[in-house]
Amino acid sequence: MIDSPSELSDDTADEPAAPTHQVGVGPWKGPAPEGDHWDPELLANGDARNVVDEYRYWKHDAIVADLDTRRHPFHVAIENWQHDFNIGTVVRTANAFMAKEVHIIGRRRWNRRGAMVTDRYQHVRHHPTVEDFVEWARGEGLRIIGIDNFPDSVPLETYELPENCVLVFGQEGPGLSPEVHAAADATLSIAQFGSTRSINAGSAAAIAMHGWIRRHVFGQKVG
Repeated sequence: MIDSPSELSDDTADEPAAPTHQVGVGPWKGPAPEGDHWDPELLANGDARNVVDEYRYWKHDAIVADLDTRRHPFHVAIENWQHDFNIGTVVRTANAFMAKEVHIIGRRRWNRRGAMVTDRYQHVRHHPTVEDFVEWARGEGLRIIGIDNFPDSVPLETYELPENCVLVFGQEGPGLSPEVHAAADATLSIAQFGSTRSINAGSAAAIAMHGWIRRHVFGQKVG
């Protein structure tokens, strides 16, 4: 069962601040367009949502339904044991790259500030335990691909990412839990050349998702 945003997200204290400048478009001008996907209220009052022009004045449910016809087969998961602030950014990036679903492993509540309301358009599923998540992934025939710097990790840059997979990210600081590490079909590292040991989970997620896009949307070979 895919949980609704209200079930998985924090309260309104984590909502992004209201913009101080004009965004979006004003009321529709001219004869009203025909079609069930148009939102009468938005047509009358304008559409200030953070959506691409293609979806201006569309009903929310119509946008989600249209996205569902085009989502990519990869999934994204992130562990949430300590209220990781990166989760919102991961959800926003997953929406940008059209991931099938985002999976929250651990605590149900998560900080959605970084999602910038994109969680309204992205399917988000909760798994209370690693065991529950692994059972679900195996049942769906998805390979579990962990992203972290372990001694047994192989470079993301030279790894042939499978089309049907779930990319899993750990928390800021501790990284992937031992349970996820043990369950993963492979663990990948991201090449780094500076003085720090790691990059944050939000950045790692964006790099890994774009790696999948380069391979399976643009057909770029690795190696």
